[in-house]
Amino acid sequence: MNKETKILVVDDEKDLCEILQFNLESEGFHIEVAYSGEEALNKPLEQFDLLLLDVMMGGMSGFKLADKIRKEIGLSVPIIFLTARETENDLLTGFNVGADDYLSKPFSIKELVARIKAVLRRGKSVELKSKVIQIDNMELDLGRKSLIIANETILLTRKEFEILAMLVTSKGKYFSRQEILDRIWRDDVIVTERNVDVNIARLRKKIGVFGESIKGRSGYGYSFDN
Repeated sequence: MNKETKILVVDDEKDLCEILQFNLESEGFHIEVAYSGEEALNKPLEQFDLLLLDVMMGGMSGFKLADKIRKEIGLSVPIIFLTARETENDLLTGFNVGADDYLSKPFSIKELVARIKAVLRRGKSVELKSKVIQIDNMELDLGRKSLIIANETILLTRKEFEILAMLVTSKGKYFSRQEILDRIWRDDVIVTERNVDVNIARLRKKIGVFGESIKGRSGYGYSFDN
């Protein structure tokens, strides 16, 4: 495992998040943190290799978050639940909403790392299938970073691909220009909202009829609605 393995920790206990981030980064993982399910939904979830979700959080529970990720967003990213409870009903609920593993608090970092590596190994065999999004005759492969429409490969720049993936994996949700800048141009210093408009205009042209599914709404931003 290395820095390319990205894990999102979602837990409303900030002290625990700090401990997990420090120890998991020491193991070579790249860690980001969200302190609620609502905050996690504003992250580029399609870019993470694994999610660690606390079950009992104020606001949206880990179960509800996982259900949204699986059913509404359509992502099959591996999920490990962290919980202070371990009843049979909790376990069944967790696995029914798409959990890959379940770890009860308190736990050792050594055990957590072992569980993470095991889940990631299992996921490798289905990685390509799990990251392919099919919409009519458009196939967006998040693993290979490729786009095929009507059996023809469409060449996109990295930014264009990331914008399309962001919109498609959150169908119907509007993202403001600033939200798109924050996600797609995270490490760039000199960029403006005009960069978003220019890239989306090029993207619409390249994807033909599917370009009509990228909706722009004044005061709201852009969404993909097919």
